[in-house]
Amino acid sequence: MQIQQMIDFLRLANQIAIKAMNKGHHPFGAILVAPDGQTVLEEQGNVDTVNHAESTLARRAYAKYSSEVLWESTLVTTVEPCAMCAATQYWSHIGGLIYAVTEHDLLALTGNHAENPTLNLPCRDVFAAGQKSLRVWGPVPEMREEILEVHRNFWHRSPFSQDQ
Repeated sequence: MQIQQMIDFLRLANQIAIKAMNKGHHPFGAILVAPDGQTVLEEQGNVDTVNHAESTLARRAYAKYSSEVLWESTLVTTVEPCAMCAATQYWSHIGGLIYAVTEHDLLALTGNHAENPTLNLPCRDVFAAGQKSLRVWGPVPEMREEILEVHRNFWHRSPFSQDQ
């Protein structure tokens, strides 16, 4: 996949994150891109603290598509998947991942926020503990600030903010 395609898909995932935020959810968004590298099979915004955009999308996709289709598909998400979401992607057999912002960058922004107790466990480490070689592209620096701006607006101005 070319960098401009990655950016376009990350922008779409970010629009889904903004929709989730406008519904009162945390601003995370994910899409599943088909093996053709162009078709969006699924999209999902964050639901709640346990039903993240990535894990919810992966579970739904696992129920709908064959392992062969999923292995050749790519999960595109705004922020690096947490350990739960990375493990769900691994078990659902989605073979590719693209993300814009690292979990470490999110932690630097949110700190020890009660609504986002970020783990210091990169998705690559989760995947490396398994037996499959997933394809991972990220972070994508061209999208970092655009996506972090949505998070700055949410975590520091929402009812979830510890500053209020």
